[in-house]
Amino acid sequence: MAQCEVRAIPPFLLSGEAAGVQQDAEGLLDSVELARAKALPPAAGIAFLAGRLAQRRLAAELLSLPAADLTVAYSCPQCGTGPGVGHGRPGYSYRGAPVPLALSLSRAAGWTLLVAVVDASPGTRLGADIEDPSRTGFDGFDGLALTPAERRNLRNVRVELLPAARARLWARKEAWLKMTGDGLRTAPSTVDVSGRPGLRDLGPAETGLPAHLAAAVALSGPVQASGSGGSGSS
Repeated sequence: MAQCEVRAIPPFLLSGEAAGVQQDAEGLLDSVELARAKALPPAAGIAFLAGRLAQRRLAAELLSLPAADLTVAYSCPQCGTGPGVGHGRPGYSYRGAPVPLALSLSRAAGWTLLVAVVDASPGTRLGADIEDPSRTGFDGFDGLALTPAERRNLRNVRVELLPAARARLWARKEAWLKMTGDGLRTAPSTVDVSGRPGLRDLGPAETGLPAHLAAAVALSGPVQASGSGGSGSS
């Protein structure tokens, strides 16, 4: 059974001086990652770099390799795979060969969630997501995000608990669609996330995330969680 490593990075570990994050990024990240960050607004760009640094360092730790020796090798259904692709399904190579590691990263409310499967077999697909319930309360959310069956089930939920219930469903959908590689090219309202194999919620005891945030993971094969509850450093 594959083991799933879960790390939560608190906001205070990612919000250091922008100059320090930029300096670290220029020393560790690949040009395609730096270029993507540069195209974002400054604050978003620094957050992007900090997340990529945390992800690379986790990968290096789990593989017992120097972080600087990893080369980014993302996979996109439209753009393909390789060192020039910095978006899509995360991945790295080492000395020209893909590393046996599946990865997924998600951000919400300043927190970053990193999930990895070490010694992943070829074709292993992984998706993880965290969601803030406060972002699910807008008019039209249910019609945009939920299937008819899911909307019916929410009728039995108390009003004060609806944001959390919606966030759990949305996290599951995002995790599933990341795992499949479809992303939001597939309408979330067509994806029912009850009883899907390899998809489950992640509780705060596993992740180290605040209890109000919803988290989920989807894996294309059996998985055993191994959380490092908030203690993972970037």
